[in-house]
Amino acid sequence: MSTIYEIAKIAGVSPTTVSKVINNYPDVSDKTRARIQKILNDENFLPNSQAQFLSTKKTWTLGIVYFENLGVGLNHPFFSGVIESFKKQADEYGYSLLFGSKNDRLKNDTFLEYFKYRCVEAVAIICTDPKDKETLELIESDFPIVVIDMFNKNTSTVTSDNVEGCNLAIKYLYDLGHRKIAHISGANYLDNWPSAIREECYIKEMNKLNLEILDGYIANGVNFDVSGGYTAMKELLKLKDRPTAVFAAGDKIAIGAINAVKEAGLSVPDDISIIGFDDIEVARYITPKLTTIRQNCNEIGKTAVDLLVEQINQKAKLKINKIIPVELIERDSCKKID
Repeated sequence: MSTIYEIAKIAGVSPTTVSKVINNYPDVSDKTRARIQKILNDENFLPNSQAQFLSTKKTWTLGIVYFENLGVGLNHPFFSGVIESFKKQADEYGYSLLFGSKNDRLKNDTFLEYFKYRCVEAVAIICTDPKDKETLELIESDFPIVVIDMFNKNTSTVTSDNVEGCNLAIKYLYDLGHRKIAHISGANYLDNWPSAIREECYIKEMNKLNLEILDGYIANGVNFDVSGGYTAMKELLKLKDRPTAVFAAGDKIAIGAINAVKEAGLSVPDDISIIGFDDIEVARYITPKLTTIRQNCNEIGKTAVDLLVEQINQKAKLKINKIIPVELIERDSCKKID
C-alpha cells in the first residue's frame, strides 16, 4: 500500500496537501483535489488511523461499556436491541464502536484506563446499578458520557418513561376491573435502577387509585429473567388472598409467571391477568400472547449516539436527560373481570 509521501510524489504536491485532501480541508483547489483523489483511489489508499489522529485529533471511535450485577448481560433482548440501534446511528455519523476491556496485556485495571489508552472520543455506559464505582469514575472523567437505562443528574442519560409505563400498566388493569394487583420486581431494590423505579411507581399508582397493597403482593423477581418470574409467581399463588392480576417488571419475568400459573393448573388470563414491560420479540409468540409496555429500543440507542456526538461537537460535557416514550401493547394475557 502506498504511503502519503508516495502519493504526494506521484501527484507532484506536498504531503501536507495530500493530508488536507484526505481530511477534507477546504483550502485545496478543485482541480488539485480531484487529481489527488484519483491517485488515492487508484492506489487503494487507506489512511492510517494513528496518522489521522495526529493530524485531526479525532479517532472517530465511541466507547461502550456495560455494567450490571445480575449475570444477564447483553443477552437480554432489550439491551441487544439498544446496542443494534446504537451501532446503526454511530455508522450514520461515521463512528466506530469499541467495547470496554480490562486487558491484561495493556495492564489496565479499569475501563477508564482502557478508553484513555485507546483515545476514544466519548463513552456510552449501559448501567442499571446506580452505585457502580466504575460508572461513577467514568462520569467524573473528561470523556463526554451518556448513561443508558439509568438516571444520574451529573451526566447525560437516556431512559424509557418508566413512570408513564407503570401508570399505563396499573391503570389498564384497573379499568379491566382488577383491584387485587400484585407486582413482581426485577431485582434487588437497592442495586437496580429500573427495578427500583418500577416498584416505586407501582406503589404510587396503587395509592393513587386507593388500592390496597396486601402483604406479599410485591414479589422479588431476582434477576429480570424467566426463572425469577416463575419463582415469584409461585409465591404469589400461595397467598390466601390471591391477586387477580400481576404487573411484572419485565417480559421475561412475565413469561416465567405465566409458566407458574399454567403449572398450577390455572389459566392466564381466565384466572390471573399478567402484564409485562419491554415488548421483547417472543412476547407476541407465547401462549397467551403477552400484553406489555413497549420500550422503544431503536429510539433509545439513536438518542444516546446523538447526545454523544453533540457533546463531541460542542467540546463539552452536557447534562441532558432524555426520556423516551413508551406505549401499551394489548394482546391476550389480560382479561376484564366483574
